Amino acid sequence: MSSSGCVLIVDDDPDVRDMIAEYLSENGYEVMQADSGESMRAALAQRVPDAVLLDVRLGREDGLSLARFLRERYAFGIIMVTAAGDVVDRVIGLEVGADDYIAKPFDPRELRARLRSVMRRSSASTDAKAANAATPPGRIPVGRCMLDLAAYRLIDEDGQEIALTSMEFDLLKVFVEHPNKVLSRDQLLNTTRNRDWQPFDRSIDIRIARLRRKIETDPESPQLIRTIRNSGYMYVPSER
Repeated sequence: MSSSGCVLIVDDDPDVRDMIAEYLSENGYEVMQADSGESMRAALAQRVPDAVLLDVRLGREDGLSLARFLRERYAFGIIMVTAAGDVVDRVIGLEVGADDYIAKPFDPRELRARLRSVMRRSSASTDAKAANAATPPGRIPVGRCMLDLAAYRLIDEDGQEIALTSMEFDLLKVFVEHPNKVLSRDQLLNTTRNRDWQPFDRSIDIRIARLRRKIETDPESPQLIRTIRNSGYMYVPSER
């Protein structure tokens, strides 16, 4: 049976790790395990997985700090595992770069579905980058930055790349392709082909807030991606 992909499970509860590892292995995944940030880094030094399942409540280094560490260095999918009532952790997890979350206790079948979704999007982004590697870049100005559609990169005014998740890139691409047009949250989710990703109501707003911090001169008073009350968002290109 061909592998469904490699997943790194980061959880300090050995029973939980073993339960998830057994289920994923039975369903064709290669599985690595880590019980801390230190052992997570050691596992990554051996192999880079296709996705990481990361528990929020760890010991010395919490999962949110580790999610930030991972997103700054890797493009693979990150799914946070939270307690059922920890809405704040879910929001912060998405803000620091996680792709999705799942709350304990969870049905392993739901976990598998979320893994497939996250890994599919990450794979599509990687394939598109490879396919366009030899293509002359089509660059679109976004404020002081430049969006390179062919290379899947956002470049700042100093020529440095600004890290984007696949979801952030898809959102920014939709905005620049529909300037001065109000786009509802549903339209953004549908157009970016991420309807199945929506983990909780208005989570798209968190993605927009993260994009603003990367492209706006003043994220608290956005001029590029503007909120249209009771309607959605509108991208307004700046005059260069």
